[in-house]
Amino acid sequence: MAHEEDALVHERDSWKPSSGLAVAVSDPLRAPGLPPHRERMTDKDPAAMKRAVRTVYTLFYLSVAASIWAIAAYVLFPIESGLIVDIRANNLFIGLGIGLALLAIGIAAIHWTKAIMSDKEHIEPRHATRGRDATRAAAVQAFADANEESGFGRRAMIRNSLIAAVVASVAPGIVLFRGLAPHSSAANPIAGDPVALLQHTMWEEGMRLAHDPTGKPIRAADLTLGSAVHVIPEPLAELSHEDGYLEEKAKALVLLVRLLPEQLIESEERRDWSYNGIVAYSKVCTHVGCPVALYEQQTHHLLCPCHQSQFDVTDEAKVIFGPAARPLPQLPITVDDEGYLIARSDFTEPVGPSFWERH
Repeated sequence: MAHEEDALVHERDSWKPSSGLAVAVSDPLRAPGLPPHRERMTDKDPAAMKRAVRTVYTLFYLSVAASIWAIAAYVLFPIESGLIVDIRANNLFIGLGIGLALLAIGIAAIHWTKAIMSDKEHIEPRHATRGRDATRAAAVQAFADANEESGFGRRAMIRNSLIAAVVASVAPGIVLFRGLAPHSSAANPIAGDPVALLQHTMWEEGMRLAHDPTGKPIRAADLTLGSAVHVIPEPLAELSHEDGYLEEKAKALVLLVRLLPEQLIESEERRDWSYNGIVAYSKVCTHVGCPVALYEQQTHHLLCPCHQSQFDVTDEAKVIFGPAARPLPQLPITVDDEGYLIARSDFTEPVGPSFWERH
């Protein structure tokens, strides 16, 4: 063909060996050629071709049915009860639906290519990066030939069933997004309001600060200069998982740091939020909620390992680098009569990602 000859000329013009590097051998490798073509049963028997076509679009429609079943299973097997048996059934039947939908698409696509699409061997020479105009036009023609040989444009049942299967396979994933957020109910009217949920934590006035996870109360005198301690409310250590241990800990977790009192830059309204150089900040990053747990003792910076937001402990945990939109919420603290560190109140602002506050 003309475009193949042009491509070969272009190839020779584009890739010329430098002098001294080309080696001529007396017995160069020769192309082995292609093996004799073997006709498939669908090429020889029209009835076999019809059966193959029916098999392919039946599999695609089976995929559609499986996707619909996955959506139905999401409704038929709810997980709002929190029981393990309900969660297991939900995951099982939704997973079976999605798995069967994708498996049917894969098997149908393979059967389509092996039994129905054109079965002709050809050799395509390697071209330079930028082909001639004739070569580029031939590429467009190749798409047209592929459409003709695959039957995508002619075989309406296969084409339509494939489109339906692909579109339906996405539907279960879209439906499952509904379950990613909590929903309010008569028993818990604020369950679907992240701002309300994060506005208040387990901290209360007079509640002791305790080591995570032992729950041992912390004396101010026991904290050394430069130390950073992971802290939880004292009652949290006795809370069971069934009663919301992880949920409460995720909101109330605090990082306690001790500096020299003169190193702190405190606004007037926060003068009494620290105690003798000891400050407490929420450990939940205000970017997307990762745990801020890396403390640089010399610079007094807190680093979030997820997206590298940095907060200045000496200056009310203000953001000095990274994508976080606001400082870490500070927990007001003091000491009780026995010298144990206690909370003066809950956080005065929502903990966690800032986007929850954007109504």
